[in-house]
Amino acid sequence: MKVRFITSNKGKFEEMKHIGEKYGIDVEWVSMEYLEPQGSSLEFVARKSIEMIGAKPPFFIEDSGLFIEALNGFPGVYSSYVFKTIGNEGILKLMEGVENRKARFVCVIAYTDGNEMQIFTGEVEGEIAHEARGEAGFGYDPIFEVSGRTFAEMGEEKNAVSHRRRAAEKFFSWLAKSF
Repeated sequence: MKVRFITSNKGKFEEMKHIGEKYGIDVEWVSMEYLEPQGSSLEFVARKSIEMIGAKPPFFIEDSGLFIEALNGFPGVYSSYVFKTIGNEGILKLMEGVENRKARFVCVIAYTDGNEMQIFTGEVEGEIAHEARGEAGFGYDPIFEVSGRTFAEMGEEKNAVSHRRRAAEKFFSWLAKSF
């Protein structure tokens, strides 16, 4: 079975392709920039994005956010924009002198077949590191720490524990059973 994944992020595509293979699903990359609507939750953003994209179904999209407890959930739904503007360095600066470093990564996958929309979520708890570490991954991976290691230090191991993995497992399992 083949399913199209609409994203401009090659790193996200590579992760999804790898996970989909486990379920016998061939994930096809459709590199497309689209205006991401703003909203109060990742699920809202994902649902509105599906409606706005206008691509021929079936396809899926993914949206993730980093929610930092000490910053009242910031950057949250604005994670992509915040990363592009202040990056990991900016987040680390905001966290200087902050003891509570608890954070969580949340992933929402939205799939449409043209008639219905399905939503799948995944979450992983961690902490914000005191400095960027590691070479692998992308985005906030060098500053998001799980069990003392950043996602960027984990390399391929990240795919076994990530928020994206957790959401993708739910999605691909459902997709494999449904079709």
